[in-house]
Amino acid sequence: MSHTSKPVTPAIAEQNRALLNRLPFADTQDFDDAMRGLVARRQPNAVLDDEGTVIWDNDTYAFLEGEAPDSVNPSLWRQSKLCAVEGLFEVVPGIYQVRGLDLSNTSIVEGDEGIVVIDTLLSEETGRAALELYRAHRGDRPVKAIVITHSHVDHFGGIRAFATPEQVAAGEVKIIAPEGFLEHSVVENVYAGTAMGRRAGYMYGAALARGPQGQVGAGLGQTVSTGSLTLLPPTDIISVTGQTMTVDGVEMVFQMAPDTEAPSEMLIYLPQFKALCSAEDATHTFHNILTLRGAVVRDPHGWAGYLTETIEMFGADVEVVFASHHWPTWGNERVVTFMESQRDLYAYVHDQVLRLLNKGYTGPEIAETLQLPPALEKTWSSRGYYGSLSHNVKAVYQRYLGWFDGNPASLWEHTPVEQSTRYVEFMGGADAVVDKARTSFEEGDFRWVAQVVNHVVFAEPDHAAARELLADTYEQLGYGAENGTWRNFYLSGATELRNGKFGTPTQVSPPDIIAHLTPAMLFDAIAIQVNGPAAWEENLTIDVVLTDTGERYRLRLRHGVLTYTSAPQRTPADATLTATASALQMVVAGGVTPDGLAAAGVELSGEPGALARLGSVLDPGDPDFSIVTP
Repeated sequence: MSHTSKPVTPAIAEQNRALLNRLPFADTQDFDDAMRGLVARRQPNAVLDDEGTVIWDNDTYAFLEGEAPDSVNPSLWRQSKLCAVEGLFEVVPGIYQVRGLDLSNTSIVEGDEGIVVIDTLLSEETGRAALELYRAHRGDRPVKAIVITHSHVDHFGGIRAFATPEQVAAGEVKIIAPEGFLEHSVVENVYAGTAMGRRAGYMYGAALARGPQGQVGAGLGQTVSTGSLTLLPPTDIISVTGQTMTVDGVEMVFQMAPDTEAPSEMLIYLPQFKALCSAEDATHTFHNILTLRGAVVRDPHGWAGYLTETIEMFGADVEVVFASHHWPTWGNERVVTFMESQRDLYAYVHDQVLRLLNKGYTGPEIAETLQLPPALEKTWSSRGYYGSLSHNVKAVYQRYLGWFDGNPASLWEHTPVEQSTRYVEFMGGADAVVDKARTSFEEGDFRWVAQVVNHVVFAEPDHAAARELLADTYEQLGYGAENGTWRNFYLSGATELRNGKFGTPTQVSPPDIIAHLTPAMLFDAIAIQVNGPAAWEENLTIDVVLTDTGERYRLRLRHGVLTYTSAPQRTPADATLTATASALQMVVAGGVTPDGLAAAGVELSGEPGALARLGSVLDPGDPDFSIVTP
């Protein structure tokens, strides 16, 4: 049963209105920049897949007009209005951007005969729509190269809209990417892909209605498209800062920036245009040190260092900076100031967290007290629309000291359900806790209500009054959040408590990603699925022979773990799989079953039941696991 959103409370409305006096809302430079160079818009702006399903519709954000309603933080409302600006834009003569067709941007540099595309959006369908919009106004120029700035899927998932495997194989289109790109792009979307996908549904508000009481954006962009994720492997790898390449008359100078916003990332300077593509290392928000969907903690110290290097390398000449998200900044002085403020933001938070943790403060304590310098606090591009100051502080703490805060009481805590059961009993029972929490709710202490009523829901998941109060509380916290992903998490939690789980709307481990698993990655992906206790008594060996590469691997399932080696073996295996590398890659998608193998063209010899024994202990992830309930 669907539930209607509740109105904003006076406490949150007052909190939101108070922000209007703290931040420089009279500064409209970003709006001028976001509209500068508009060539054309795609109207209507819905994108459909081959089945006619809408996978992107920026028109659903048409409500973002006028002043912010009380149910939306006015700073986030401002950011969402900017991110919703859509169309084909001229950055400078010869460089164009399509914005508002996905979470990310695609940038197009015109060469002698064709174009160089920088990033390709997340879905093939939105990528195709972006290219069509460009060509409708700039001509049918052929794609000569695709440059992928980093290893996140919203920057390469639309690649087949811009090139076919045949064009790449024939040398007609180069695919240029930073060192480590293929490994990191595949691993991130497979190893923990199910969990990340489920949490990403919360992060981007996949189940939320668009509107002032629902999803208004995600800070970095409005949301993610839900079309086909594709991947083509690079033909050219960039590995050294200062490395140059000229394609179709377009000269590019590359700067490596690994382990910043992505494990594999690079910036690009275009000397003939005096233009810098800052990838995702300098955007109009405080980015994530640790994204809420989950990832490896990023390195803010290295991030700041690379931005210093960027300024040193290109700061004297650059006249415009554009990124894989948001809108450009023009003018040498403004560009350098923007880059410096971004650099100082990551450096300040990194250094201050270390200063305070060395005084014994824990992550939550630092997050509650750390403030940015006034100059950064009032710089719009330093605001926490995507990565908040609060959760980034905790991420820096985690990077250096891990999950343990040093207090022995934290060393061996009960599970959330066991903790909650005891808390509720100590507090006088579920009904008593809910009654007391209602008073805190009326007083506007929503953070406390969320904490204590969450215990009731985990102790008694079917307690209707607790679920309702917790949903109402998450809703109010969402209404007050400046961070787009915080708002989406809170409102998604409320939605799930009221209406039930909504699963993972985006693709998990799509075929194009699976197809680029190396044999070692494939075996790791299978090993992650082994149910250890169920496999404790198994002792099984399987050889894998790849006919097209000449490689041979020995897989062993023993002690509940699947290991592998390519070293020569002296004893025969229980069974042997013979296949091409590409056929073997489809095992993950088709399943380790006789039917799945046959469909993939894999030959099995030896003990007939060996594969079934392995398949019987595999336990794949659940794309609909519980988040706000036990």
